Amino acid sequence: MDSSHLWNLTASGLAFLLPAGFLLVAASSMSAQRAWDAALGGLAAFCLAGLGYWAAGFAFQFGSVGFLYTDHPDLSGLLRGWSPLPEGWGVGWIAAGLDGWFLTGPAATPGAMGLFLAHAPWSMTAALLPVLALRGRAPALATLIVAFVVGAVVYPLAGNWVQGGGWLAALGRNAGLGHGLVDFGGGGTVFLVTASASMAALLVWPPGRGARPQSANSELPTVHLPLLAVVGSLFVMAGVLAWVWAGPVQQPGTSAYTAMRTAVNGLLYATGGVTVPLLYTWFVTGTSDPGMSARGLVAGVIAGLAAGPFPGHAGALLTGLLAGGSVPFATHALRRVFRLDDGAGIFATAGIPAAIGLVSVSIFADGAAGAGWQQVGAGSYLGVTGQGVTGLLAAPGFQSDFLGQFQAQMIGIVGLGLWGFVSGSIICVPLGLIFYGFGRAVQSDEYVRHQGAARARQQHWSEGTNVVRGEASFSQEMAARPPSEMPAEEPRFQ
Repeated sequence: MDSSHLWNLTASGLAFLLPAGFLLVAASSMSAQRAWDAALGGLAAFCLAGLGYWAAGFAFQFGSVGFLYTDHPDLSGLLRGWSPLPEGWGVGWIAAGLDGWFLTGPAATPGAMGLFLAHAPWSMTAALLPVLALRGRAPALATLIVAFVVGAVVYPLAGNWVQGGGWLAALGRNAGLGHGLVDFGGGGTVFLVTASASMAALLVWPPGRGARPQSANSELPTVHLPLLAVVGSLFVMAGVLAWVWAGPVQQPGTSAYTAMRTAVNGLLYATGGVTVPLLYTWFVTGTSDPGMSARGLVAGVIAGLAAGPFPGHAGALLTGLLAGGSVPFATHALRRVFRLDDGAGIFATAGIPAAIGLVSVSIFADGAAGAGWQQVGAGSYLGVTGQGVTGLLAAPGFQSDFLGQFQAQMIGIVGLGLWGFVSGSIICVPLGLIFYGFGRAVQSDEYVRHQGAARARQQHWSEGTNVVRGEASFSQEMAARPPSEMPAEEPRFQ
């Protein structure tokens, strides 16, 4: 076997630590019953997302990837895509791939199957997040339907726009906006889209009437199992680092400098993310909170997944600090200001940090990495040989490209966020109407049976009261006598 394929297989296997880590972090702040539901629902979401991504999701995401990666012969057969615009607008406005169904035909190559294995953990993560947000408040069947559609359709279509040669990635080639939307590891594609879809689902299924209200003095979600939160956040970090090397096409770069910079930046994103929540919870409550600190680490990693090696070391640390620092404040705002119970922390831990990572590219990218990214400026960019993705703070010797790259990043954030929220609403609103009506009918029927049983018990008691009145009086008299007047119990054994 080719050593590159063996390396991709190993990294793809380790990338599955990412959804497992998210499940642990979310379950650490859930009650025992809800954590049990989340674990069971998470396994079901993994299964459904894997099947859906194999059957259709991969085709939607990478069915047209051959237009972008022309130097990979294994992907040369994936050349069919759908565009809503006429051909006169160009071939770079693809919105969905059309090759690779069931990994057959042009997708039956080692490179295409390696690409499938590299992105299957992202599909499973995309399916898992709505399940974690909805378990305990929506019917189990509804959550599984949402998970399947998000993992098999919603995320793959967004992935086509960013990593499969679609229209957001082509903003640089077609519209001259920097290097197009730069989302290095798919952090914005996965987490911004699915967090927005989860937000729509939370609005459709608010907490039930029987849910325990949050304490008025509670600022942070209660962590029942802090060890799960810490271990889960480390799993997320390990899974992200593994995924960076799992993709056979979109890897950090060919130079040793870019590869090592990616690893160092990853550490700075994580340490920056955990620092602010660690200090904030200590300042507010007198002791550092492990759950919020773990969520901060996850937020820093997600922001770094979007920004990758493009910012310098100082920019990477500042991005991690901003992403991690947003978690406690976003959590507080969602709970106390907007009255939205996001107990799993999906939007605060994943959605907002993903947007921060995308914006940071347009500010902190210094041009030292990403030359030729998405087929823009392969030889030179802005008249400088070897210049890569660049934002506002360009390194010495490179030209700033803030306005163009900032426009591309903002178009991507708005497009991905709207796609997640609109598609989540399209999925959840009909399901909410169906299951709400069904739930009302079942509840009404159960109420009628309950009331009938209660009336029967009341009638039986009223009819039997006269018969056993003497016994009832005797029982009440015996119960009212003090212990000193009660007859002594005879010993059972002589």
